[in-house]
Amino acid sequence: MSAQPVPAMPAYFGVGNQLFGLFHGVGGPAQTAVLLCPPFGQDLIRSHRVYRQLAEALAGRGIPSLRFDYFGSGDSSGDSVEVDWLRCQADALTAAAELRRRSGCQRLVGFGGRLGGSLVLACATAAEFAELIVWDPVVDGAAHVAQLDALQDQLRLDPMRFSQPRSSLDASAQWLGFPVDARLHQQLSAMQITTAPVPTLILDSRPPGTPDEFARLQAAGARMTSLTPATIWNDLDRLEHAVLSPGLIRAVLSQLGKAA
Repeated sequence: MSAQPVPAMPAYFGVGNQLFGLFHGVGGPAQTAVLLCPPFGQDLIRSHRVYRQLAEALAGRGIPSLRFDYFGSGDSSGDSVEVDWLRCQADALTAAAELRRRSGCQRLVGFGGRLGGSLVLACATAAEFAELIVWDPVVDGAAHVAQLDALQDQLRLDPMRFSQPRSSLDASAQWLGFPVDARLHQQLSAMQITTAPVPTLILDSRPPGTPDEFARLQAAGARMTSLTPATIWNDLDRLEHAVLSPGLIRAVLSQLGKAA
């Protein structure tokens, strides 16, 4: 099924209209809608285009969606240093309610890449998602934080970006250009995602040879499909490069077509 495109509408919502999003409607009520939960930091910047393309592709199939920014990120209120893992989960619940109100949907699907995937897994029950589609979700928070810390240390010494190496102290409160405080560092370090409380499809675009981090989710009932080409997330040489994944869009549309 294809639908007449409807221009994306800016959406201010939540307490004090502190959250900002873009609602991709389809001109009327729909059976299914998709909440697009973004990743954090550089992952968010690099995947912005594919999220927009996915939202437009969904609308073309008659499926409304909502893209949004957590408090402290993007065009929502708050400073970057105020990003908080628990607040982000609460923001996702608020966004889910907003999407239900705007779309009139009977069935809400949660989608997220990287930490956005971790987030929809963490709040799936509270948000009453019918299904999840997660793209390279972070399931081991401590390992992810260690990767970000190591990349930040490499970045401060990179002669292509800084004429003089930055001090460890100068760079210690950042992850690849985004301020981060000790609270978020501790929250993510403690995060472990081991269960899939609702039907879940994992879209795995990690390079061959990547350690199997999704075994426990699969043991809990999640299904997994591989995407090509591989997505290289943790590489300073690709820091300014957009992530493009037409295979991801095809996989999401195929999955939602099966569920229609």
